Formats: sequence, structure tokens, C-alpha cells
Amino acid sequence: MSLIGGIRPPIAVLSALLLSLAGITALTFGKTENVLVPKAVLTSQQHFAEDGAVALRASLDESVTDLDRTAILFSEGKPVSADAVLDKTGSVYQKWSGTAVIEIKSGKLLAARGETVPLTVIDRTKLSGKDGLKPRLVRLQNGQTRLIALALLSWKGQPQQLLIASSNLKVPGMRLSETRGIGVVDSTGTILSSDGALDSERAQAELKDFATISAKKSRQNPISSKEPGSGGYAGVSGSLTGDASGDRRTVAGYASLAAAEPGESTVASGLGLSIVTQVGITERASQLARPAFGLAAAGALLVIGGLAIAVLLGTVQRPLIRLFLESRRLTRGDLARPVTVPRFGEAARIGRALERLRQQLRGEAPEDADGTAGARGGRRLGTRALVAVSAVLLLTWSVPLTLLLNRPSSSVHIPAQVVADQKARTETISDRVRRALNEGHADLSAIAALIGNRTSAEDMADVLDRTIEEHPRYESVYVLSGDGEVLARAGDDPHHSSGERPADQPLKVSGHGGKKPVIRATAPLQGKAGAAVVGEFDIDFVNALLRRDGLGQVRVIDAEGRTIAGNSGYLAFEKMPGHLSPLVDRKQAHAKVQRGDDVRIAAAAPMTGGGAAKVLDWSVVSWQPASRLDIPAYTLQNRTVLVGLLGLTAAAACLGWLHIVVVRPLRALADQAEALAGGDRRTVLFPRHHDEVGAVVRSLELIRQQLQEQQRGGRDGSRSLAGRN
Repeated sequence: MSLIGGIRPPIAVLSALLLSLAGITALTFGKTENVLVPKAVLTSQQHFAEDGAVALRASLDESVTDLDRTAILFSEGKPVSADAVLDKTGSVYQKWSGTAVIEIKSGKLLAARGETVPLTVIDRTKLSGKDGLKPRLVRLQNGQTRLIALALLSWKGQPQQLLIASSNLKVPGMRLSETRGIGVVDSTGTILSSDGALDSERAQAELKDFATISAKKSRQNPISSKEPGSGGYAGVSGSLTGDASGDRRTVAGYASLAAAEPGESTVASGLGLSIVTQVGITERASQLARPAFGLAAAGALLVIGGLAIAVLLGTVQRPLIRLFLESRRLTRGDLARPVTVPRFGEAARIGRALERLRQQLRGEAPEDADGTAGARGGRRLGTRALVAVSAVLLLTWSVPLTLLLNRPSSSVHIPAQVVADQKARTETISDRVRRALNEGHADLSAIAALIGNRTSAEDMADVLDRTIEEHPRYESVYVLSGDGEVLARAGDDPHHSSGERPADQPLKVSGHGGKKPVIRATAPLQGKAGAAVVGEFDIDFVNALLRRDGLGQVRVIDAEGRTIAGNSGYLAFEKMPGHLSPLVDRKQAHAKVQRGDDVRIAAAAPMTGGGAAKVLDWSVVSWQPASRLDIPAYTLQNRTVLVGLLGLTAAAACLGWLHIVVVRPLRALADQAEALAGGDRRTVLFPRHHDEVGAVVRSLELIRQQLQEQQRGGRDGSRSLAGRN
């Protein structure tokens, strides 16, 4: 018989799959496993560290880029004093720990602001070489580490100057609880900076251990370090578990600084830095499996599966094999014994047709010459119905597991640390959006501070074009006169009405009722009354800031609860979901487990802090269903659903296979057998399958040929008798 044909293979495979599934069910639910730290808590620490890595990478890259742009803008204008450079730079960008300007040739310090910049680490003779102006990490005498960024100030006819800025490595915008600590680690595992709950020696020792491990892991390839198909963060990230002290245990997350897109590189991502965050949690035993349930489910599958296989063997396989043997007996000329007719389905129809053919071969008159009684009797319960009975039996086991059993109630326990992390991460996202808007406004202010009365429209356009190229946050940038005329622009066409004067607010939102919000940043020009530089933010840039793994749905809402931006599909200016309204507080962040038909974790955080974005009065809200969390109750549900789906798959695959290779050909065979028994001697019967059904077809063809010979012999005998007469 063919390997993929015949009635035996699908039934045998179904039996093997059901036995295997019973074993999987018993092992999956039969092993007692007490979970002290749910995986959802560990995953949350990983995401928390990733947020820190994203924030620090963006901050360092922005600092370096802004320093370069500032130096270029100053160099393109008239020469100014070193003090004027630092004063204007400090008034626009308040991000550097210290700034200084030195004369490159002599090494003379021309001006300085903030903390003392370590000038001794700069080799002025190598500045013109490859990577001479590359940012570098410098260890100060007090043990702290700074990122030193360099940029050239060049004016015709004057000695070149070097603009220097130092940035600390503190992770910006991270909300740390009373039990959380965070550190910035280099490639050797040395902690360069730290913050948070690290007062005790034990906490510091744990952070050092985590730093050593994370530095080693961060040297891996980001692709090979992840599980296949996990995707997500572009760098290396993960979670760690520390030692327990009583019912308290320290868990940690780590993430290397990586560019926003895989394969890309930035200044910060090339420094070999990683973020390590740790927090102490209270362990709580949670039983992940139910041995009795697993054994009962496996036993039920054996019973139900045994019944289904028995139905297929007793009503489909054995009758078909019996027909195969009976048809071969008739072809060999053994016509003495009546054909054993099966009781059900198409097999019964074929059996009755074989019996009639046996009688015709013997020259006897069939008992039901028209075949109608036999046909009606055989159609009462077809083979498809018998296969369907087996399918229903298997569904009675699979469907409850897939849809009903082991479903957590609305009172399911959600780890407090996961809720706290949802709140803290939402605050971090809120601060990240605020900083991005402030940075955008600061860029425009830097341009506005250097564009004078005598700056031509062409020179303005050159500056604006460079701004668009260097900063993807803008959709368009343009200069407006006091009466609303566009003097120069770059990027897309501005959403500016003719004659509309520059806004008096640094940031403003328009476009209500349209397809997308228009976020404008306005910086007034010095020396031009009423004129301003205006930048329109690309809403996709703001949306990208909200895309973080493990937070669910994230929205930016205005003071009236209307949606401005989101990390997934949304309608501009639509009202936020009603269940989030109680959480929104313009003064502080909140997080809550919302229970009901669907258990959710929701959090809201206002944009607190200074800067131009303060006037917007925005908040960031996030929510996700608890069923997405990897906690014991939902892990048990997922395993139950998986086992049920495996049962459905096995039943569908094997019974579908049986229907294709046996049931459908068997129905066609029944029609052919009845037609042959009814007197059709002209239709040649050709076997299409090399299996039991095909063997019966071959036997019927031989019987047809015998009946033709018999009929031909009878006609010849009649002619001879007529000739004698």
C-alpha cells in the first residue's frame, strides 16, 4: 500500500499522536512547580533596563550632535568671543556639566562654564588626525566619568578654537523607587556611574556582580544572544536573579546601548556602555501546575481517543478491508459463499453491490434487481458521518481545554513589581517625550540666536536644510516674518496659513479635526521684531518615542483627554478610553490593576518638569491586558490552550487526511459499484489510488470484464441455436 494512501496510515498516526499528547498533558500539568519569581517580573526588569539604555543613548548622541551644530553655526557667522559662545550655548542648551573654549595652537583657556573640564586629556597635536575629534570617556579624579565632546570653531583670519563640553553619564528621566538602583557599566564591567537605592554594602556588591555579568553578556552579538524570533530591542538585553535574603530577592535587568535600528551605529552605541538596574522584591510561591488536573486530562484523552479510534477501526477500516478481501475472492471465481455485507455507510452499499454481482456471475437473479432498497439502506449513515462521530469525540476533549478550563478569575494576583514598573516606565516615556520636544525647541532657538538682520534668505535656507538633514524630528522648518510671510523654508510644505503670525507660545498644537496633529515649535529671532523660526514636528517621530516593548498601548493625551500620538493605530484627537480617566492626574503619576471582564494594568504620567513643553500640559497613558503577562495563572492558561490546540490540530490533520484518501474515494466507489451491479458494463473502472479502495476498484473492473464475457457468450449461444432452427 502507498505510504500516504490507504486507511491504515491516518488512523495509526492519529493513535500515535493521541498517545503522545496524553503524555505531554501528563508531564505539562503533572509536575508540581512553585514559582517564586514570575517571569513577568524578570521581563519587566529587562524592559526597564532597555528604557534606560535608550534614554542614555539618545541623550549622549543629542549632546554630541548639538555641540557640532552649535560650532558650525558660530563658524558660519561673524567671529565672537569665547565668552559669548559659551553664554549663548548655555542659554539655549542646559545639558552639559561643563563647557570650555581653548585656543588650539597655544592651548590657552579662553573661557569656561560649569564644572572644570579635564583639558589635560586632550592631545592638541592629534586633533587633525583620524578620530581626533571623536568623543571619549574620561575618568575624573573624584572617580566619576564624563563624556568629552569636541568641536572646532573656525573664523577666517583667526586662530582655530576648540569648543569642549563634558556630559555626565546619569540616565535621564528614569523614575527610581526606594528599592531600585541603576548603574552605567563599561565593557570591562566597571561601574562608571550609579544612582538609586545603593546605600548598603550588600546592594553595592550585588550591583557589581550584576555589572560583571552584564558586561560579559553585552559583548555577544545582539542577534545570537536572543531567542529565535524574539526580535524587540536592537541591542543585547536580559534579566538576572540575585541571592535571596529571607523572603527578599534581588532581580536585575541589563541592556547595552544600541542604535534605534539593527545594524546602525551612533556615537553612544560605540562606547561599549551598558545599563544595569536592580530592585528588591518579595518572593511569593505560586503553583504553576496541577498534578491531578494533568493526570485527569491525560486519562480522559486516552478514554476518548480510544473510543474515537475504535469507531474508526470498527466502522471504517475493518469493513473496507473486508470488502477488499471479498472482492478479490469474487475475482478468483469463489462464488459459493454470499458476500459479507458491512452494516454502515458506503461500505454497506459496496457490499450489497458485490453480492448482486456475485449472483450475476452465478447466473442468478438478484434479490433487489433495481438496487433501490440497498441504496436507501446504505445512505442512512455514511462514512462521513462515522468520521464526524470520531471528530466530535475528540472535540469534547480539546474544546473545553481551548476555551473553558484553567481560566484565571478577575481576582488573579498581579505582582506588585510589575504594576510599579508599568508606572515607572510610563513616567520615563513621558519624560522622554518632554525632553525630545524641549530639544527640538532648543535647536530652533540656537538657529534663531545666530540669524541676524543681514542674513539672506539663501543663507537661511542653507541652515534650515542642514537642520532637516541632521534632525529627523522635523517635518518642516521655516522662518516667518512678523506679518506671517515665509522668508525661507526646508522640508515639506508647512501647515501655515498665509498671513498667520508666529505663535507667542514656544509649543502649540493645531490641526484639530484633521487627520493628524500639527505640533509647532516657535523661537523668536533676535533683532527682527515679530519674526521667528518655526519647526513642525513629524508626528511619526513622536509616535516612535512611544514604541517600547512590554508597555502595551501607549497614548499621548492633551489637557482635554484627546489623543495626540500613540504607539499603534489611533485616530487623531479621539478621546482616550474611559477606563483611563480616573488615572489621569496632572500632578503625579498613577498605576492600577483594573479588574472586570478583562484584567488590565493601566498607568498615567503627566509631563512634569521645565522647558518649552511645559505649556502643553500633556500626559502619557499606557495599558495592557494582564493576559499578556508571563505570570503563573496565565502561564497555566496558555499551556492549557496549547494542549487543546494540539488536540484540535491532530484531529483535524488526521481526520482530514482520512477524508481525502478514503472517504471521498469510497463514496465514488460506492456509486461505481452500484452502477456496475445495475447493468452498466461499458464504463471502465480505473483505480486512482494504490490502496484498499484502489484494490476494490481493480477487482470490480475484473468482475466487469467477466460479466462482459459472460454476456457475450450468452449472445453467441443464442445465435447458434437460432441457426440450427
